[in-house]
Amino acid sequence: MPWNRRHLLTLEELSLDEIRLIHATAAAFKQDLRREGRRVSALVGKTVVNLFLEPSTRTRLAFEMAAKRLRADVISFDAASSSTTKGETLRDTAENIRALGADMIVLRHAAAGSPLYLSRILDIPIINAGDGAHEHPTQGLLDTFTMQEHLGSLNGRKVVILGDILFSRVARSNIHALNKLGAAVTVVGPATLVPPWLTTLGVTVSHDLRGALADAEVVMLLRIQHERQTTTMFPSLGEYTGMFGLNRARASWLSPKAIIMHPGPINRGVEIDSELADGARSVILEQVTNGIAVRMAVLHLCAGGRPETVEAARS
Repeated sequence: MPWNRRHLLTLEELSLDEIRLIHATAAAFKQDLRREGRRVSALVGKTVVNLFLEPSTRTRLAFEMAAKRLRADVISFDAASSSTTKGETLRDTAENIRALGADMIVLRHAAAGSPLYLSRILDIPIINAGDGAHEHPTQGLLDTFTMQEHLGSLNGRKVVILGDILFSRVARSNIHALNKLGAAVTVVGPATLVPPWLTTLGVTVSHDLRGALADAEVVMLLRIQHERQTTTMFPSLGEYTGMFGLNRARASWLSPKAIIMHPGPINRGVEIDSELADGARSVILEQVTNGIAVRMAVLHLCAGGRPETVEAARS
């Protein structure tokens, strides 16, 4: 199918075919990542601005590397030394960036809906790199891409997302994508972070960690989103770890073939022990690598590129 979107704002609005198209395009680009020095010229002459108004390591660097692999010029916005510290609005900042010649903006912002807001103001593609507790579309795409590399089709597969679901944009994007790909999703954690209403998202809600892990084929750990919480959602990190942290004993409840994932940043010894994060079943670093290919696909498609031009663009 053709790609007809200028922006990537949410996974909730994407169809199954659109998700599959991004995955297929990412798979083609990943072949180039395995060849040292190989790049494609899909964005040659274009300028991509990473407008990150929240801290980021993996996402920002992956977008930078993805754009450079596509031969775009890349500018990463430093919020701490910008006029946003003087009170400049998001609209004014973005319109000035467009006036300076940007062809695409990758936005991370604390306010849910901010990428949608910019998409209605500017005449260039807007890519959501995380908006508040709403969504993180490219993370959901790279996570499901990684799962499929290990499991094949996700139809009927058992995926457990463990941790702070209430405040996690990663959880929401993964849930939207996994539901469309046919996976059976269970969310687990303290009742304050995994409330009953989450069933409206099409998932099973559980507070029984052992029962949830027993038939899981994927377990994804999420960190506690302290920066988004206005009240304390549980007594202490120690109590959270004691009940829901993934350690060697609890990992023994998993199937030997189950894979362990984490979108990062990892709080070692809190949501997951280091020996599991670095162990044989962990695909955490694969997620990071796949993030480049997936973001190459998103940038390419939203810039007007076609999946069939990936091969032709290789040089």
